[in-house]
Amino acid sequence: MATIKDVARAAGVSPSTVSRVLAGHPRISQATRERVLQAMQELNYHPNAIARSLVTRTSRTIGLITSRPTEQAFANPFFPEVIRGIGSVLEEEGYNLLLATTHGEDDDYEACMRLFRSRQVDGVILTSSRLGDRLIAALVAEEQPFVLIGRPLDAEGRPVYPEAHWVNNDNVAAAQTAVEHLLSLGHRRIGFVNGPAHWVFTYDRLEGYRTALARAGIPYDPDLVLSGHITQQDGGRALERLMSLPDPPTAIVAVDDTLALGVLDAALRRGLRVPEDLAVVGFNDDPITAWTRPTLTTVRIPVFELGVMAARMLVSILRGQPVRPRQVILPCQLVVRASTVGEGR
Repeated sequence: MATIKDVARAAGVSPSTVSRVLAGHPRISQATRERVLQAMQELNYHPNAIARSLVTRTSRTIGLITSRPTEQAFANPFFPEVIRGIGSVLEEEGYNLLLATTHGEDDDYEACMRLFRSRQVDGVILTSSRLGDRLIAALVAEEQPFVLIGRPLDAEGRPVYPEAHWVNNDNVAAAQTAVEHLLSLGHRRIGFVNGPAHWVFTYDRLEGYRTALARAGIPYDPDLVLSGHITQQDGGRALERLMSLPDPPTAIVAVDDTLALGVLDAALRRGLRVPEDLAVVGFNDDPITAWTRPTLTTVRIPVFELGVMAARMLVSILRGQPVRPRQVILPCQLVVRASTVGEGR
């Protein structure tokens, strides 16, 4: 079995240089790193991860905190895609990924702090945030390395923690664009099917909805806004409630394609023609939305890119490299399909 001395001899470097390569030391040149890695491959050398972590005080592992039970997280295509983006970077950089699915804000906090205190992870990526998020406050206060997919807001919806690193899509502008698309088609009664109100992304998308209506001179009607879990079942229930109003909407924006699919299915079962009787818009551009009947107009979120950028940010933080800018907002794109304009347009 090859040893670290064998690798050093084959690469023409000292054993301490091999150790620095294994630890991801930033001052090792790319040429030296490649020679060491080539020698490791030729000698079939596999460092003992536990022993290495004891020496370097690093685990070479990134924690991913997903604030949903496993069955809910992976039922939504957003999470596998963002994990794919994160994983593509971590594999390239030699990090492992540890996934922690949780059941609420207190569970988020305990799970994340347990990972840090037990030195199971070097840093964490959070896939979402709540208004007044306790975990983000703790990570900032304790100066733990983390990157947020989303943005931090206090309980009143005001931006906080300018020192935090985060990457987000422009949820306010995206929702505004979706509503303006429906307004351009002549709709004035537009329903809004939201997720849980305490999530920052649902707060932001509702803000975009309200902004678009205000700019069009249309009063905000709280009866047209419903909140629930992001499931097809809740999307269907929202459709039934909205269409039971004395003055029902002629169009609906749902904050997630999963909700929109529930709205679409319930509308068709109710005998409504889409888009003639009811136009529907979703969010994310999940692959299935191009195959529904009718196909679903949706806002394309750069999910894979969110994961890639979050992982790159965190790896740079762990290497002690400056990250500029600390906050990045990625643009979204409205994908117009048959559920708002009909077939063949």
